[in-house]
Amino acid sequence: MDVEPDTVARDLVALVLTVVELLRQLMERQAIRRVEEEDLTEDQIERIGTTLMQLEERMAELRERFGLRPEDLNLDLGPLGTLLPRD
Repeated sequence: MDVEPDTVARDLVALVLTVVELLRQLMERQAIRRVEEEDLTEDQIERIGTTLMQLEERMAELRERFGLRPEDLNLDLGPLGTLLPRD
């Protein structure tokens, strides 16, 4: 077990970003479903799109800051596969 402060901090950031990325992807899928069902106004679609783009940009900035790649956030759940779908 590696308990170096830098490694622990990086691993904690990776875990937090993994959870945030999972939630971002779920929100994106929900937004797409609602757009397809025509359940949103044009203003709501615009706000959701802008928010999701900003969140994705911020995630990229944080990954870069901590030296993480997108695949570093995709936990391997063994026989269940990976946590996040592979693009």
